[in-house]
Amino acid sequence: MDGIELCRKIRSRGQSPYRYVLLLTARDDKQDVVAGLEAGADDYLTKPFDLDELRARVRAGKRILDLQAALIHAKDELQFAAAHDPLTGLWNHGAVIDLLKREVSRRQRTGDSLGVVMADIDYFKKVNDAHGHLVGDAVLREVTRRLVAGVRPYDVVGRYGGEEFLIIMPGCNAPNLLAGAERLRHCTADQPVETSVGQIPVTLSFGLASVERDEKETMDCETFLHDADEALYAAKARGRNRVEAGAVSRAAGQQGD
Repeated sequence: MDGIELCRKIRSRGQSPYRYVLLLTARDDKQDVVAGLEAGADDYLTKPFDLDELRARVRAGKRILDLQAALIHAKDELQFAAAHDPLTGLWNHGAVIDLLKREVSRRQRTGDSLGVVMADIDYFKKVNDAHGHLVGDAVLREVTRRLVAGVRPYDVVGRYGGEEFLIIMPGCNAPNLLAGAERLRHCTADQPVETSVGQIPVTLSFGLASVERDEKETMDCETFLHDADEALYAAKARGRNRVEAGAVSRAAGQQGD
């Protein structure tokens, strides 16, 4: 193929990042140049070429690619900021709800089990009142680190709001969800958090909701959140630093028995 056809092939692939094409041609007829540019070339140089001119045109192309790279980086940063909590780096409320909706939809198609965990730091307001918000922020970041370290790579951890977290566990049935939540509870309760004011004991309460594999009943996102939230309130009412299962999880567990 000739240079013009090669340009068309490159552009037809739609590669990202953008490929800057400098067309070197022996044809200096205006129509040939126009054809090359319309085929996808960004610039052209006619033979015989001057080496200094070639270098200058290559530098001009590099400036364009550098600008593109900066724009892509800025776009990525904006997309990350739009979907993540700035303090913890977790998915923010809107993003984690969207991810839950996707998992619920996927579960409805595949029939897989699905587990949802609502977690809340116990007496977090006392930490802020006693030590200030900077220490409270440090506690939130460390709790986040432990939660992320305690789940599977494909589980989702999001900051639901304040000191509350939402954890999505695809393919996790009621017994495994309970075991996973207990593991997360121990990750925080068994070791105090080191802060600038010393060690601070931190515990979490957990509310669970899950549906078993091939369960006939269709559960929507709102039901999962409602049942997990109700279970979380039950955990707090029964002394905190504990795990409680919601109505969906209990029903699934009973059917499994």
